[in-house]
Amino acid sequence: MHRLDLGYFVRPAAEAGGPEPRVEPVLAYLVRRPEGLLLFDTGIGGGDPETEAHYRPVRRPLSQALAAVGVAPSDIDLVVNCHLHFDHCGGNPLLAGTPVLVQAAELAAVRRGGHTIDTLVDFPGAAHHELAGEAEVWPGVRVVPTPGHTEGHQSLVVERPAGGSVVLAGQAYDFAHEYGSALLARRAAREGVEPPLPGGPAWLDRLAEFTPSRVLFAHDNAVWEPADGALDLADPAR
Repeated sequence: MHRLDLGYFVRPAAEAGGPEPRVEPVLAYLVRRPEGLLLFDTGIGGGDPETEAHYRPVRRPLSQALAAVGVAPSDIDLVVNCHLHFDHCGGNPLLAGTPVLVQAAELAAVRRGGHTIDTLVDFPGAAHHELAGEAEVWPGVRVVPTPGHTEGHQSLVVERPAGGSVVLAGQAYDFAHEYGSALLARRAAREGVEPPLPGGPAWLDRLAEFTPSRVLFAHDNAVWEPADGALDLADPAR
């Protein structure tokens, strides 16, 4: 699995929840399996002038990021977008003809308008394959609905023979620490801690069933790992 740096954008202070704007990375993930190459998200697409001025994106071309790991766009066998906002599906037109797995609810939101940059979704050669919930797309590779950021948001669970599964959570949470805090709140509730406690989405329990060893995100370079997981202490960066 390779994490791909596809640039960044500036989230305005009003959206960042603080006095200052926040610069956020845009990350995609290349998954190599016996069935082929799967790409989870494709980067920042061209926006309209209003969107460009609002987010001030800086793009790294998808073809360049793929070339850095020895892959061409034509090598990609399957695309999964966590959702269809312009900073997650921007490279899809470069992959015309490649199957794109998307929740039916997400595609319906696009069709209603005002959801994304429509030309990044409906382009010549677009090959959407609609899902209605959870689906195993390749052996050991499963799409799991994680609605919240959008109604049709989805995450990807990649099982590994050793070392536990990896969850590509997209923008299910903006930050790894938010995901970790939500899990801890669920644990507190299970262990009988008196309310009030933070709430959380039901799908947290579903992801936990895969006992992930790592959870990665679309806008955070940090990685969630379980508190009792093994650490490679020989690596001074850890």
